Amino acid sequence: MSAPGPFQDKPAIRVEALALARGGRVLFEGLSFAAPAGAFVEVRGGNGAGKTSLLRALAGFLKPKSGAIRFDHVDEPALALHYVGHLNGLKGGASVAAHIRYWTGLFDGAAADTALQRLGLAAQAELPARALSQGQARRLALARLLVAPRPIWLLDEPATALDGAGRATLAALIEAHVADGGVALAAVHEPLGPTPTQAITLGAA
Repeated sequence: MSAPGPFQDKPAIRVEALALARGGRVLFEGLSFAAPAGAFVEVRGGNGAGKTSLLRALAGFLKPKSGAIRFDHVDEPALALHYVGHLNGLKGGASVAAHIRYWTGLFDGAAADTALQRLGLAAQAELPARALSQGQARRLALARLLVAPRPIWLLDEPATALDGAGRATLAALIEAHVADGGVALAAVHEPLGPTPTQAITLGAA
């Protein structure tokens, strides 16, 4: 049995009879599932099935049509979540190191140098974000997960633009996070690598 991780409060998400709509069209309804501490959930489905909308609803960006989203053992959901969407959210003129330092200070995180090493960006530390390849920019966006630990990760196609090494690094980050008692939900078109504890498929089979 592994040692207890840093997320001792056992954060969890419960979704009950959830329905989401976009532009007047119902994406899905009656969705219920639970993601307890240590869970890795893959959200699958075709384009337009509602994968991104589900993650945005969990993050509090989208109001459900009906149903409920509940967080257990979480005082402030907004402070317990990391949402990584399609956009990397980088400032083109700021260096890689400046981004890391900013996030570290903003979220009271630590281990900036470690994050650069883990994401394979140490050699690019002084480059402006606009000089990065798409894969490197994605790695930098994912560095937030390390410098600002949060118990719940909501990842929307997190492997976009990553090469094989980048995908392996992402898989290792997810595995370590859930081993520490965190929760990770990822919208995917194909498996990320770690074995999910649960898979949710939206849309027609």
